[in-house]
Amino acid sequence: MRREPTARQLRLATELRRLREAADLNSRAAAALLGVSPAQITHIESALAGVSEPRLRRLASHYACTDTEFVDALVAMATDRTRGWWEEYRGLLPTSFLDLAELEHHAVFLRDVAILYVPGRLQTEDYARAVFGSRLPELTYEELDLRVSHRTARQQTVIPHEVVIHEAALRFRVSDRATAKAQLRRLLELSEADHVTLRVVPFDLDGFAKASSTMTYAGGPLPKLDTVVRDAPHGSVFIDSEAQLNTYRTSFRRVEAASLEPERSREFIHKLEKEL
Repeated sequence: MRREPTARQLRLATELRRLREAADLNSRAAAALLGVSPAQITHIESALAGVSEPRLRRLASHYACTDTEFVDALVAMATDRTRGWWEEYRGLLPTSFLDLAELEHHAVFLRDVAILYVPGRLQTEDYARAVFGSRLPELTYEELDLRVSHRTARQQTVIPHEVVIHEAALRFRVSDRATAKAQLRRLLELSEADHVTLRVVPFDLDGFAKASSTMTYAGGPLPKLDTVVRDAPHGSVFIDSEAQLNTYRTSFRRVEAASLEPERSREFIHKLEKEL
């Protein structure tokens, strides 16, 4: 029995529960199909227990799921034994930090919309330290150092990354002028990378108000396994319902349409950097 399932394990459990409910079966009926107790199904669907590939495929068959790509993706999640670099921080940082790193590791692509702060994967160390240093209650030096170290490590994962940043985030000084200038230079460097597409929304650009929603959108192996991450006072919130995912997909398209093209965005950031 797991004491603290990861967000990835919980997502697998959620998808299995959704398949069962779509088949209009209760946990007792699902248990009978596998020859186990209803409690075992409950444990699987709460991510307190894992599920083997044969049992998962049997469940999917009994649930009349004919989407073989989806079942294969669930099997990959169920049989994954990856112990990534983020495990070094288990017990040292809140689990949401580890869950986010694991999500990014398995993602096919990332999309960020940033209104107030530069996205974490694009931050310099000094910028990240200033952001974490502003949190209340105040962090100890050790806690602050761990968070900065973790954020820096996340940047090692190279993945297609589309980013839309509002001018407010570019102008907002989390620390001093030198930190702000260095952060703008980092953005200019990253905007030239093959895996990064960076767009800016200036204050005077029309059409942004209806789409001003900060988010991180992580693409899964299939669209139905995509995930949206939102920051909340108590930590990161992972969103995976199809209706909500569609809303955020639409939101990103609107934000993208209301932003400058990449080349003009680089020129805009360069201009801001020269002003400092």
